[in-house]
Order: sequence, then structure tokens, then C-alpha cells
Amino acid sequence: MRSRLSPSPHRSSRRIPLALGAALGLTALGLSGPALAAASGGPGISLSSGHLSGAVGATGDPSVTVKLSGGDASALKVSARASSDTSVARTGDVHVSGDGATRTLTVTARGVGYTDLKIEVADGDGASATATLHYAASAAVQRAADTRYFTGSSDASAAVDVGGGYVVVADDESNVLRLYDRRAGGAPVKTWDFSDELGVSKEIDIEAAARAGDTIYWTGSLGNSKKGKFQPDRATVFTTKVSGSGADTRLSLGGSYKKLRDDLVAWDKKHDDRYGFAAGTAEGQVPKQIDGFNVEGLEFAPGSTTTAYVGFRAPLVPPKKGGKALLVPVTNLDKVVGGGAHAAIGTPVELDLGGLSIRDIRKNAADQYLIVAGSWAADDNSEAYALYTWDGVPGHAPAKAQDLPTKDPGGWESVVDVPDLTAPDARAQLITDDGSADLYGDGTEAKDLPHDAWKKSRATWFPVGAKGGR
Repeated sequence: MRSRLSPSPHRSSRRIPLALGAALGLTALGLSGPALAAASGGPGISLSSGHLSGAVGATGDPSVTVKLSGGDASALKVSARASSDTSVARTGDVHVSGDGATRTLTVTARGVGYTDLKIEVADGDGASATATLHYAASAAVQRAADTRYFTGSSDASAAVDVGGGYVVVADDESNVLRLYDRRAGGAPVKTWDFSDELGVSKEIDIEAAARAGDTIYWTGSLGNSKKGKFQPDRATVFTTKVSGSGADTRLSLGGSYKKLRDDLVAWDKKHDDRYGFAAGTAEGQVPKQIDGFNVEGLEFAPGSTTTAYVGFRAPLVPPKKGGKALLVPVTNLDKVVGGGAHAAIGTPVELDLGGLSIRDIRKNAADQYLIVAGSWAADDNSEAYALYTWDGVPGHAPAKAQDLPTKDPGGWESVVDVPDLTAPDARAQLITDDGSADLYGDGTEAKDLPHDAWKKSRATWFPVGAKGGR
């Protein structure tokens, strides 16, 4: 495996004035160098990350760890001494907890934007050292108390619960799988990138996942690139084996298959081009069109670990306003990915989701399903999203549980897991893809931010039980 979490050196031209302004502000404040220690024998300070993201009104924002050295650690005092933009955060908005050599630092955001915070450690003899924390704050969101932020990536596209309060999240802009504490958010605990073993050099465009026992199935979108070009790596389906749970979760690569797109097109041709898969995958065809070809959901049929529903963002059926969402069963997914067999296709399922399509589908052990429904076209929150319940039985209609809020950045993309939907206070955690969002008000899309710690996706709990979800 190789890691791809190193910060990108790329900066968009729109960030140059901001960076220059911040540098000038640092010079005026005496913060031009991130000194990590005072003179020999004095106290020292280092940060687990030099960059941190927060949100106005947030609960449980990410933190950084402060490491101290020199003298009696319990006698060292840590505080914020200066801020380059007090409209974003003041020195009094920096909070440090703990009293040993390791402290935890959090920031309460005051406004949207960026500021550099001078963090100082001082002993009782007048000696001190400083470090600089580059802080970015996004706007307040609805349901802030139920929201956590997963940092390190902004393009969350699929999620699978692995127990113990942890979740593995995929990214459609890279092939990195990230393990997060779903209760606290923050940076990933572990990462995996199986690109080398899979023989891919470009993004798989991972858009969906489903778990059967200790095996997680991951699939690319199977569609063309946004420019209408066929890219073989996007047709990859692969499995990972899960061992351990919680923070101790481990993933190892299982099998892979790169012909599911071809199998689906061939099946459709044999059935009189019922869904237009051949046209939807033709050279020049953009996938996110009402008659395009784009997969964003994967989940097993009721009581099965071999038959899986492949959920389509496009096409709608028929491909016009008010069309139905499409699920195509692959009845031998275990043999397809595990043994290279061609996909056996079952009878498709067409669901009335109010003219919306599949953005994710997830079920629990009791075969209760949640479906995130969204537009075939929207990349963010510019059109409607809704949450539906379903029993997974073809011919049975899904029921709309609730509309999802769309005033905040990001598009609803993933369901972590499905609780018992008959429980009155059941809640489900949903995750947004914020890659196209301007999180910090400077015109930079989140996916193009220069530091991974500033990239983030939003995870929010929603009531979905018999009481809260109706």
C-alpha cells in the first residue's frame, strides 16, 4: 500500500492574495517563523498538525495535540498569544485542556475564513517557545449539535460501519479508504490505498459499498469521466476483508473485477436496450445526465450475501422528469469479484423516489433499508434530496421518510448504517460530499484546498425511527 495523504503543493491563484495577506499579518505580529523551542534548556512546543479546521457553532470540532518538553511539564502554561484575523478566532477562543506533557487544543470559531494563531508555552522563569497553528473556519450549519466533520478529504462517497463507533469512508477523488471515529470526527485514524495491488493508476471513482460478513464490496461509478471519456479504472469493483473492529480495524485486499460495466451493457443489449446502457456509456456521453450511466449505490438483497442491488444515479426510467430510480440485481456478486465470473443479472427494480435517483442504499440485519435519493444532475446541494425507507422487496414501494436539508454546503452521499427503524428514537448518520463546496468563503473548492486538514466532509445524525422519522 502507498499513502497519498501528503498535502498537495497546489494552490489556486485565488489563494495567493490570502496567503500574502496572512504572511504580512504574521510579520506584523512577530509570527514569521513557527519556532518550536526557545533557547537551550527552555520549554519546547510542537503540534500534531500545523493546520486545523473548525466550524462556527460546531459541537465536537477537531482538535490538535500539543506536545511539550523542557522542565516540569505540569508547571508549563500553554495559551494563544496572537491571532492574525480576530474576526475568525480570537486568542480567547483557543482552549487547551490537560496538565501534562501532552495537551489538547481546540478552537471556537467566531467567523468564516482563515487565521494564524500563535500558540505559546511558558515556564515560571520567563522562558517561552511558540508554534503557529493555521486555522480555517467554515460557516454554521443546520443540526450543528448532531454534526461531526471528517477531515483529510472533502469528497466522501461511500461509507461502511465497522463497529465500535468507527466507519471506513471512501473518496471519489482518490482511491484512499479512511477510518474515522464516527462519534468524534477529526482526522482519519488509519488509511489504506490498494491502487498498486489493483493495478490502477487513476481514480476508481469509488461511489458505493456493501458489507457481507467480513467482506466489503467497493465499486467505482462504472461510468465515463465527466468529459465523456472511458477510463478503465472507473470500472473497478473490488473487495476488502475486515479484521478487528473500532480503532483496531484492519483491511486487506480481496478480489477485483473490471468487467461489470461490460456485463451490464451486454445484458441490456440482449433486452432490446431497455435502459440505454450502450448509449449511456458511448464515447462522449457524460455520465451525470438523465439518460447517462452512473452507479452510486450497492447493497445486498434481503436475506442474501450473494445477490446485490446495483443502484443507478443515471439513467432515470424513463429518462425524463418524474422517472423512476433503477436498481439492477447482480445475483452472483460473490463469484464475480471473488472468482472472475461474468455477472448474472436478475430482474431490475424500478422505484418511485419522486423523480430522484439513487445516491446511496443501505440495509440492516433485519432487511430494513434506507435510500438517499437525489438528482441525477446535482453535484452539491443545488437540488432536492430525500431519505426513503424500503423493505427491499421488488414490487413493494419505498416510503418517503423526510426531506434532507439543502441550505448548507455539500450533497448527501452516504448512509453509515441503518438502525432499527421501528425504534422510536432511532437515528442514522449521513455523510456529505463537500468537494465542490466553498467552505471558507474565498472561492476555493474544498477538493482544491492546499492542506488536507482543511478538507472535510460533514456527518450528521437524523431521526429515522417510528417517532422521529415521520
